[in-house]
Amino acid sequence: EYRRILMDAAGVNSAKELDEEKFRRLMRYFVYSKYYRLNKEGLSIKQKLFIDYLVRKIKWTDVHLANFMRKYLHKDNIYALSRKDAIKLIEALKNIWAHSGNSPVSGSDLP
Repeated sequence: EYRRILMDAAGVNSAKELDEEKFRRLMRYFVYSKYYRLNKEGLSIKQKLFIDYLVRKIKWTDVHLANFMRKYLHKDNIYALSRKDAIKLIEALKNIWAHSGNSPVSGSDLP
């Protein structure tokens, strides 16, 4: 499977053959893979990265985020979120960003 992923994602047979561009394509494959999950509840790395991005945009501290999640989602940290919890958190953070006088944020805004 390792060799198949290398070939499918980057077009190489060995990690030794990865240049900068192919390495980025391989990493993008892992980040956007619907099968790549950070916990058994289904939280994806893509969701985690988007949450991190939104938290930076609205200038919250980790403590502020933890308090928000505890109050509204009854979870102590990001890694305890289910896929559905992450969706709720993302939508809430997008609304907070938009209501602070900024333009709406979408998934395509990720760096």
